[in-house]
Amino acid sequence: MTNSANADDIMVGRQPIYDRQLNTWAYELLFRDTDQNRANVIDGDWATSQVLYNAFVEIGIETITGQKRAFVNLTTPFIHGHYPLPSTPDLLVLEVLEDVEPSEQLHASIARLKNLGYTIALDDFVYAPNLAALVDLADIIKIDITRLTRTELEEHVQTLGRPGLMLLAEKVETQAEYRLCDALGFDLFQGFFFCKPNTVKGKRIANNRLSLLQLLAMLQSDDVTVDQLESLITQDVTLSYRLLRLINSPRFAVARDIDSVRNALMLLGPRNLRSWISLLALSSVKDKPGELVRTATIRARMAETLGRHHGGALGPETYFTAGLFSTLDALTDRPMAELVAELPLSRPLVAALLNRSGTIGETLQLVINYEQGDWESALVNESGVAPRTLRDSYLEAVSWAEGMADALIDESGS
Repeated sequence: MTNSANADDIMVGRQPIYDRQLNTWAYELLFRDTDQNRANVIDGDWATSQVLYNAFVEIGIETITGQKRAFVNLTTPFIHGHYPLPSTPDLLVLEVLEDVEPSEQLHASIARLKNLGYTIALDDFVYAPNLAALVDLADIIKIDITRLTRTELEEHVQTLGRPGLMLLAEKVETQAEYRLCDALGFDLFQGFFFCKPNTVKGKRIANNRLSLLQLLAMLQSDDVTVDQLESLITQDVTLSYRLLRLINSPRFAVARDIDSVRNALMLLGPRNLRSWISLLALSSVKDKPGELVRTATIRARMAETLGRHHGGALGPETYFTAGLFSTLDALTDRPMAELVAELPLSRPLVAALLNRSGTIGETLQLVINYEQGDWESALVNESGVAPRTLRDSYLEAVSWAEGMADALIDESGS
């Protein structure tokens, strides 16, 4: 492993993995070396070593995943102990790649890792009889649902299901695919299905989401007053509580306790009012996974940070709103076009949310490309944002969102 790239050359991200209650169970770490020649296949051993080194040493695993487990791809030399692993088996899920050839030596090495306390996952798994011994050693089996028919998926669940073994459906992109995998008995789910609306024609919007839209519409009005906001917020006990908990958190470091909604609104100030109350309002939706709000928060913060580089008449708070509202369709299960028609948003914000056009839209698309590990698009972005700036703004946004989670997200209600 002689590659000379350093931590500044590393793009690192994460993708959530959910349990059956749609709580975040773990994150898979995503990796890219920015000096990598796109025409060549990257050295797998070096890639794994860089992921582990940067995650656990340079950046800190808590910054990336909080208290959740981290899935990391493991090449054969790591499995056999030729290179060291972090001595934190409770935080790591080691993914055995699909191209690893089964052998007695491989089985012995995996058994050794299990005895050390590591969780073992088989990645992109398609069952064959010669893999039965590997299945016996696995704690988690990841199945790419795009590679199998529904009948084959059912057969895999029936064949592989046993006590103590968790089945993970990956590349779940729609709500319909999630419901199918849930019905088949998968334990864990990975993909972008949670970021997409589950739209049903003629479906009545839930009361809490209707209140959400009313509050968001009021926030976007230039004529809104503190009295009007106070009146609307105090009608929602949960929102009032979260506002007071947020304003009294270390994030604001106020000199005295703030014990009224009105005082909290006054302290936020007119410039930050829309951003903070919108963030709190989105977090009040009860029947959506907490990770969706966390994703919106990360997007908002990263877009705001990148927006500062652009300057111009549109302040960073507009970029923040674009990132925050980018999951509004998934939160309300309504098409984005309908939502923006009901909210008095500026033209640049509408263009960003509907078409990813304009400076704000390009920045929002860049944030989403990075979030999803679309490194090719992120690295050649039209805004000219350097890879290190992207990486640092993403990690800062993740850290900021994790710090906000206690005040914003009630996991027990997810």
